[in-house]
Amino acid sequence: METWDYETCLSAMFRLHRFGIKLGLETISTMLAALGNPQKRLRCIHIAGTNGKGSVAAMLSTILQSAGYRVGRYTSPHLERFNERICINNTPISDQAVVEAYRRAMAVNHMPRQPTFFEFTTVMALDQFHRERVQWAVIETGMGGRLDATNVIHPELTIITNISLEHREYLGTTIRAIAGEKAGIIKRRIPVISGVGQPAARDVVHAQAASKQALCRQFGRDFRTRRHGNGHFTYYGINHTWRKLALGLMGDHQIDNAALALAACELLDHMGAISLGEQVIRQGIRQTQWPGRLEVAGTAPYLILDGAHNQMAARVLGRHLQNNFGKRRITLVVGLLDDKPQQSIIKDLAAPCQRVIVTQPEIDRAVPAGALAALVRQFCPDVEIKTRVDEALRFAIATSGPEDVICVAGSLYVVGEAKAALKMIPIA
Repeated sequence: METWDYETCLSAMFRLHRFGIKLGLETISTMLAALGNPQKRLRCIHIAGTNGKGSVAAMLSTILQSAGYRVGRYTSPHLERFNERICINNTPISDQAVVEAYRRAMAVNHMPRQPTFFEFTTVMALDQFHRERVQWAVIETGMGGRLDATNVIHPELTIITNISLEHREYLGTTIRAIAGEKAGIIKRRIPVISGVGQPAARDVVHAQAASKQALCRQFGRDFRTRRHGNGHFTYYGINHTWRKLALGLMGDHQIDNAALALAACELLDHMGAISLGEQVIRQGIRQTQWPGRLEVAGTAPYLILDGAHNQMAARVLGRHLQNNFGKRRITLVVGLLDDKPQQSIIKDLAAPCQRVIVTQPEIDRAVPAGALAALVRQFCPDVEIKTRVDEALRFAIATSGPEDVICVAGSLYVVGEAKAALKMIPIA
């Protein structure tokens, strides 16, 4: 029998990237059928959207775990280690579990085509959750929804966070088209929670829900929030009002994400699918952590890590920096991937910053630092180039005062490398 260790399995999985992105369900359905269709034995919550999917998944996972349930969570991408994608009770599975899940998926034969990396890892996650006997599996889509590999599941509840223009070569060139792809995860008579804001996209989601006879609860219409500052808010829900909730995650935008998670809890509780008390919900929202999203990694200088890898996320981050640190010297450490709207992202991220250090993550899709620097100079005259993320971070810290702010952003790959580098860089 061939011997597999953790690093060998990872290398083999990452080589699947060469097969690119192929939307469709035939290959993954074949693989899962060979493994006994583990997805059919799971109670799932399915989450799609442009931004906020991971935060909503983290909140729901933490709330459900606080209530005593055994919870699986599948998200992407990872920041530092592959295992982060497949968590049980908010803890990444072990290296040995990765190896065993890989071997089971690798043993499947007679597929329509070679699986992509995401198809393969989705099979691993669903099979592992079944074997670990999770009581709830919170599943985040990878791209789109209708033809996303995760759409093989039949969830108890569907959540669509928000929609903006992304992955246009795969999902469509208009908000309506992209909304149609995201809404493709809606199943017949399965309730939907929608955080979609734009009227055109919202209409598409609601029409899809109506065609599937699926109850659709809309943020801003059926439930809403009121901000009190310092991460506190009141939730005016479908059946409940919960006052002065404390948010564990930073950023006002996380209150909107929390509203979706709370509405999901209300619906599931009303359906009799779960039993949650107010104190459990308060505890779960307060204790939720989600690395790489306005994560504070140091205080002198104040160091923020945030993926901000698309236009909407960059706008939210730029606004957060301006509103909270507008009177302090801000240094941006930034790297982007070549499939992102570079100019609009840089414009929003650089706007509140006095200095930008341009870098690039160790991935073949990274924009070369020199090319990105030329673009950055249109928006900020003080630009440095450091081609390695660890070098860029060291330089930023060494040349910043204790009252300054450093923000690492532009890609979750950049944030992941920064988190790894911080293990070797002293910072207060």
